[in-house]
This record gives sequence, C-alpha cells and structure tokens, in this order.
Amino acid sequence: MSTYDELCEQLKAIRGRSTLIIGIGNRLKGDDGAGCIVCEQLKEIPPGQVIDAGTVPENYIGPIIEKSPDVLVVVDAVDFGGAAGQVRIFKPEELNSAAFSTHSLSPRLFVDVICQSIPLEVYFVGIQPKDITMGEGLSRQVEEAVEVVVEILKEALERNPKH
Repeated sequence: MSTYDELCEQLKAIRGRSTLIIGIGNRLKGDDGAGCIVCEQLKEIPPGQVIDAGTVPENYIGPIIEKSPDVLVVVDAVDFGGAAGQVRIFKPEELNSAAFSTHSLSPRLFVDVICQSIPLEVYFVGIQPKDITMGEGLSRQVEEAVEVVVEILKEALERNPKH
C-alpha cells in the first residue's frame, strides 16, 4: 500500500475546493464493495458531498454535472496488479478504458462523459481487491485500506467549503 503521507500528498489538491466523492462497487462481491463502504463511513460528511453509486455510476452523471464540483473523487476496487489492499490514485488519462474495473461502464467512459459537460479535476482512488467472490465481505487487507482512504478523505473534506 502507498504510505499514508503519499496518499495525503496526492489528494492535497482537493483541500479547500468544492469536492464530490462517488463510491462505486458491489457489496455482494467481497472486496468489490470497497468504494461503497468508503461512502458509508463518510456518512457524517455534509449531505451532497458523498454519493454511493453502487453498481450504476451512470445513473449519477446528471446529478454530478448539476452539482458542478471543482473536484470529483471516484473510489472503487480496481485490479491494477498490486498487492491486496494497495491504494493508488489515478488521473483519468491513466485509466484503461477496457479492462480496469469490474463494472459494465468503464471508469474512463464515466469520467469522460462528465468532463465533456463540466470542467473539473478527477482523481480515481483504486483499491486493489483480494477477493471479489459473490457473498464474501471485505478481506482484511481491503478493510484496512478502506480505513486509510476514509481517514484521508475526512481530513481533506473538513477543510472544504460546504455545498
């Protein structure tokens, strides 16, 4: 996993800016639910700053465009070939539009559609899954990664203007 300080440094751009966090994932498929669990743990953040999109992020394209945040942070379980629980921050241009996520709509296409409508910075927080077997909960490694991501996002959002 990237160190806490490295992740903080990579996400420092969201401090003090209008930020929307969207979690993507399927809670029924083990570690694939990581993005949703991050959103659940951020529930005390002011309403409207966090969206748990589950397996249908495309349903939230309109609301995201309407909110017109300065920054969009997408959190998802991503198989980038790392160690289980490793966290990486990707810019949209680093996303492989074909095989990167476990969802039907590629993360790159999702982000591209939004970026065509509003100007914003996008950060894709990928958590390397260990197991995406149906019916399983989060692995220990991914659970620990979720805790780190939540802590970093809480710290950054506390300094952000309210919507």
